[in-house]
Amino acid sequence: TSITQRPSKSGFTLIELLVVIAIIAILIALLLPAIQQSREVARRTQCKNNLAQLSLALHNYAMAHQVLPPGCVNPTGPIRTEEKGYHYSWIVQILPYIEENNAYHKFDFAVSVYDEKHLDVLMHTIPLLLCPSNPARGGNTYVGCQHDVEAPIDVDNNGVLFLNSSIAYRDITDGRSHTLFLSEVADLGELGWASGTASSLRNAGSGINGNMPLVNVPGSPSLRLQDLENGEEPAEELDEEYLLHVGGFSSWHSGGVHAALGDGSIRFISEQIDQETLRRLANRADGELIEDF
Repeated sequence: TSITQRPSKSGFTLIELLVVIAIIAILIALLLPAIQQSREVARRTQCKNNLAQLSLALHNYAMAHQVLPPGCVNPTGPIRTEEKGYHYSWIVQILPYIEENNAYHKFDFAVSVYDEKHLDVLMHTIPLLLCPSNPARGGNTYVGCQHDVEAPIDVDNNGVLFLNSSIAYRDITDGRSHTLFLSEVADLGELGWASGTASSLRNAGSGINGNMPLVNVPGSPSLRLQDLENGEEPAEELDEEYLLHVGGFSSWHSGGVHAALGDGSIRFISEQIDQETLRRLANRADGELIEDF
């Protein structure tokens, strides 16, 4: 009798398996950048929406009070980025206009913003204040425009949000569509969104994404004074210099930052922008009308 032999089933060989894995790896390598790019587009859109809502809140505040909120409230200036002072920020003033009434009413305006009774509200995370491209979850990534050059936060700044400012729309003689109100910062603000310091205010004194790091500020991961090798300038003077330093605009977006103009429009400002153009945008009344940038 003859025995019928069935053909044996062959599985994947090692070479075939490696080829399949290589093809899958190539597909992932091709698709991953596209997926990441689409996610960043979505994050940029959300960032623009956040700025638009903050811009609208500023406008609603101005309609209710006839002036924009003060960038920082404090008896005297210049303002140092440290936990000493009254220091209520413009963000605190607009809390009722961004559906944060509960947070607003937790502040006791008879005492400093840093008073221990404010600990809970200072730790409160407001999603609207966070750019989704920033990997950190907390703090503040949106700042007001304080001045057109690097200078301490004080009463004589020429932006729209600064120390004890009360800018009416009529004071913005360049026109709101030609004036920078808000932009972004990548370092989250060392003292939080309620502090009217460099944590919520910046200027056009440095290039986009070219910010000078703060040091000796609570919570700052930046360079420390003891790491600076400077035999000519005493540490105390460096400390004062850095505490008064405000810094420029920056973001986690590639190539630039989003910014809100006074008319509510949201623009993307390239990090290649001419420095003089940026300064003119930051100054509310220099007579220079910037159309294209």
